[in-house]
Amino acid sequence: MARAPKSATPLDVECPCCQAALKVDPATGVVLSHKEKEKPRVFQDFTEAVDRYKGEAGRREDAFQKSLADHKQHKDVLAKKFDELFRQAKENPDAPPPKREFDFD
Repeated sequence: MARAPKSATPLDVECPCCQAALKVDPATGVVLSHKEKEKPRVFQDFTEAVDRYKGEAGRREDAFQKSLADHKQHKDVLAKKFDELFRQAKENPDAPPPKREFDFD
């Protein structure tokens, strides 16, 4: 790869990942300066942030209660699935067993 002459002006490049502005020396390939892209403010004021935080507590509690209810019913769901598959196996003993998730790979 041919190098540019030493008197070449630095190149202004935008990073494709973080959209930062880079100034690169074409002769050496060294980054001379780096300026991060300015991120927009998440909250306009502190009271808005506090209100949002208080609302999240209720959502977290709802998600926890749903997860707890699902966990309590999990044993019954597994028992029903087992009973159904056991019934199917008794009705048709010559059928191949159902495929497991890792059999599809």
